[in-house]
Amino acid sequence: MSKTQAPQGEVLDRILTLELARVTERAAVSAARLRGRGDEKAADQAAVDAMRRELNRLPIDGTVVIGEGERDEAPMLYIGEEVGTKHGPKVDIALDPLEGTTICAKNLPNSIAVIAMAPAGGLLNAPDSYMEKIAIGPGYPEGLVDLDAPIAENLNALAKEKGVEVGDITACVLDRPRHARLVEEIRAAGASIRLIGDGDVAGVIHTTDSDETGIDIYVGIGGAPEGVLAAAALRCIGGQMQGRLVITRDEQVERAHRMGITDIKRKYVMEEMASGDVLFAATGVTDGNFLRGVKFARRFISTHTVVMRSTTSTLRYIEAQHSHFDKFLLD
Repeated sequence: MSKTQAPQGEVLDRILTLELARVTERAAVSAARLRGRGDEKAADQAAVDAMRRELNRLPIDGTVVIGEGERDEAPMLYIGEEVGTKHGPKVDIALDPLEGTTICAKNLPNSIAVIAMAPAGGLLNAPDSYMEKIAIGPGYPEGLVDLDAPIAENLNALAKEKGVEVGDITACVLDRPRHARLVEEIRAAGASIRLIGDGDVAGVIHTTDSDETGIDIYVGIGGAPEGVLAAAALRCIGGQMQGRLVITRDEQVERAHRMGITDIKRKYVMEEMASGDVLFAATGVTDGNFLRGVKFARRFISTHTVVMRSTTSTLRYIEAQHSHFDKFLLD
């Protein structure tokens, strides 16, 4: 890129950061209309429809690398789908139109609409499989925690660096049977646990503001796509994260190979999952620890969104009141 082109790229990136907020706002409002209705599929489909419509209005030549599944599994926002007007930069897109479908269906905390964008090749094209993860917030020495270290060792290292006892550390873990042993080990080490039923992107982000959320470390096995989205957020906010794919079946191996992953046992650091000038946006669907949910008033709809950019380490919270309801209607 020439020196005369670089400023144009920077300006476009700033514009796209705010444009992504509109994308997640639309998805969040559509999903929020179905909060507490007990229909996960309907809420997810509403968010998908709204997000896809808004993405296709953006001045980008985008490819979905983390989406709703492969083409034969998802009619829209599938992995490999091209979105945008084609008049703009080539970008990778990772998205979850409704992160926490069960949370939304039950109207529980921390359901969000989320999206990340990076220059083409900047986001790990992860298969729809599980991923081992460990993450902490910013302000710690690099390599303080490690995916391959015993959990007790990680907890002790984190507590020592924070200047507190292990008993003052809280780990966020998905409430799944597969984590029974991990939970035992965390409690045996003396730390406490915040179990969450869903929404591990939000769980990872909560480590970046432990004073507010009470969560110091995220650990356990969750979705690989959610791992990439979480890594994108941490690239912007700051923090550390490692991940390793959990692939046990032959068809998963074949899928990973099709996506260009040759070493399925590789341990990825945050910068390998999300590189380049990463943009990230999330809008609350239900009330949560760091984002409020959509509110429907008689004269307006209110949304609460966070937008981030890694190059400038900029983080903006956008509180919006939308008076024109028709913009949330599908064409």
